[in-house]
Amino acid sequence: MSFWLGLTGGIGSGKTLVADELARVGAGVIDTDQLSHQLTRAGGAAIPALQRVFGAGILTADGALDRVRMRQLVFSQPRTRQQLEWLLHPMILELAEYECSLLESRAPYIVFVVPLLVETRHWLQRVHRILLVDCSSSTQIRRVRKRSGITEQEVLAILAAQASRQQRLEVAQDVLVNEGDDSAPICQLVQRLHQYYLHLAATKSKAAV
Repeated sequence: MSFWLGLTGGIGSGKTLVADELARVGAGVIDTDQLSHQLTRAGGAAIPALQRVFGAGILTADGALDRVRMRQLVFSQPRTRQQLEWLLHPMILELAEYECSLLESRAPYIVFVVPLLVETRHWLQRVHRILLVDCSSSTQIRRVRKRSGITEQEVLAILAAQASRQQRLEVAQDVLVNEGDDSAPICQLVQRLHQYYLHLAATKSKAAV
């Protein structure tokens, strides 16, 4: 096992920016949101189970998961969220482990991008270190509304369903504060952290010999 980093943060915090920069400088990045989309696209491996549990009404015309409809169900029926997580999370974990097996021989360390890292406790036991991308709730609301066009109430509902900012801060060893809209400063900080993670990965590798 190589050095595994968990990257997390609330919606609109800037996780994708940080993950993309880590990938650019050479880390192996596995985004669990992308894996979820892969599983729930038309013909995805999770579609038959989703249809069986929630009915054909949660699918789009082309057979993919209707994410808008699913989000409405999750927020109107709390048990739906549990059912969705019980169904998807084991499949995402299996796919992430497969992707990791392909990357470990080519990358100095692996980054797992897990938005719900705190909420899905098994990730806390798998990664060696946690990097949190942090920002204020007002910044999250502004960013999400700008990119998604949803109402402030909808963003607040999403935030309420996620771990709190304090809960994330309590588990993270490294914190990147990302309040601004200029990506250059945050990318510079990511590059510095990358050097540190290279050191940690090398140290772990030597200890394993």
